[in-house]
Amino acid sequence: MTDKDTIFRNHGSVEAFRFDERVARVFDDMIARSVPYYDEIQRMQAELVLDLLPEEESLTCDLGCSTGTTIDQIVKHERCPASARFRGIDNSPHMLAQARVKLADRIDAGRVVLEEANLDVCLQLPECDVVLMNWTLQFVKPSHRQALIATIHSALRPGGTLFLSEKVLVSDGLLNRLYIEHYLRHKASRSGYSDEEIRNKREALENVLVPYRIDENHALLERCGFSAIDTYFRWFNFACMIAFKR
Repeated sequence: MTDKDTIFRNHGSVEAFRFDERVARVFDDMIARSVPYYDEIQRMQAELVLDLLPEEESLTCDLGCSTGTTIDQIVKHERCPASARFRGIDNSPHMLAQARVKLADRIDAGRVVLEEANLDVCLQLPECDVVLMNWTLQFVKPSHRQALIATIHSALRPGGTLFLSEKVLVSDGLLNRLYIEHYLRHKASRSGYSDEEIRNKREALENVLVPYRIDENHALLERCGFSAIDTYFRWFNFACMIAFKR
């Protein structure tokens, strides 16, 4: 069982957010409380992935796999083909350590491979059928995002799919403020974070998490060759997108 997220309960100076050992220990609790409808998004995504995976041997790559929750949700699903294989990639050894515990049986069975790699540099991806990026691209430097998406497009087989979940902005200033305000209320009233924790985490994420608007993400995907791009889930300033390689 994951520890409870109390990392930002302090009155001292706030350091820039890092996926270090402290965060890794509480990450499952942190993300479930920080991303609205997190469990439902994981369920929806797993169902869509399994609708699209070929029956024959396939490979799904999860970039920014964190503690392995998404892979775990898919591989344990009753509809997941026995021939399906998964590769989880993350730049944090601490997050991967948690993932190795969660996915130990699947790793031992040869169905899951975990790899440490930095998404901000030239990434080597194997040929694959599905790529997942859940709240990951927002942490990649904006100047490196197009190269990363182009690499993903090249690695996907024809008919392959990219799933992209992101925190997003909107172009209208009033709506942007309203959406952020509703999100902060969600964290306080539904997720139990104090005002101090919310304030400290926002400060820690400043210039670390850099969101785009949905249309900017769609334009980025189109420039890299993706088509049939859609937003399959939206909650204020959170969005889940799907894009195909034709």
